[in-house]
Amino acid sequence: MAIRHFLQFKDFSREEFDYVFERTRWIKEQFKSYQKYWPLSDRTLVMIFEKASTRTRLSFEAGMQQLGGAAIYLNTRDSQLGRGEPVEDAAQVISRMSDIVMIRTFEQDIIERFAANSRVPVINGLTNEYHPCQILADIYTYIEHRGDIQGKTVAWVGDANNMCNTWLQAAEVLDFKVHVSTPPGYGLNPDLVGEIDPARCRIFADPMEACRGVDLVNTDVWTSMGFEAENEARMKAFADWCVDAEMMAVANREALFMHCLPAHRGEEVTAEVIDGPQSVVWDEAENRLHAQKALLEYLVLGCVK
Repeated sequence: MAIRHFLQFKDFSREEFDYVFERTRWIKEQFKSYQKYWPLSDRTLVMIFEKASTRTRLSFEAGMQQLGGAAIYLNTRDSQLGRGEPVEDAAQVISRMSDIVMIRTFEQDIIERFAANSRVPVINGLTNEYHPCQILADIYTYIEHRGDIQGKTVAWVGDANNMCNTWLQAAEVLDFKVHVSTPPGYGLNPDLVGEIDPARCRIFADPMEACRGVDLVNTDVWTSMGFEAENEARMKAFADWCVDAEMMAVANREALFMHCLPAHRGEEVTAEVIDGPQSVVWDEAENRLHAQKALLEYLVLGCVK
């Protein structure tokens, strides 16, 4: 199989996502029933971290081990990448010593350059611009609870960050709509999302209106990693963009709430919502593990019969 990378959500087709979601379901079933499934025995995942992580490291490392393989953790501070080695050179070497690479870094350009020089598949574990693995797990979680996301509407409330950008890509690929509501000055970046298709995305000044009638409400922290210097200004700007019970009440009756975590109760979401009956954040977090196992399997082995 030709080398495939997963650097942005749009890198896969609808048919490929359907396959990965079905594999996620099956692999999760094996895990829950204590059935050993080691398709990646004797294979190695290298995980390169420039940004700190809890869920990304744990889900990839545990996932690779559960598939029978090995996961090696590299932090740029402790490797030659942190001492000025060109990304292109590192990619040539690392990809000759492993079977697949996951990178969690700042600029998307870094991961694109690495992939262009890699002999093995590369996965985007998070960049400033996109977070495709999180959205992969989020959509699988929606499917698990409510069925196909096609034709549904997702509300994004808060910063137009990497999560929001990826939701918009997912809407194009999987045929659903996104309502986006951000404070003034924190809206979508045209250089990243391109021209907005009104059939896929609507912009709302009022977050309450963005949530009206939707099937899923999603948010994230107000200050993403790397933007800590803006924290005080963001606290003021985002004050009216806290997802609360009133916003959930105007959504569809069966609407779900998601958050990629970590969360700050009382800032981007109230405790009543994130700990309430519509919240599926713990299933969402767990499904990072299972969705990424299906992704690893697909990128290394292709379609498994």
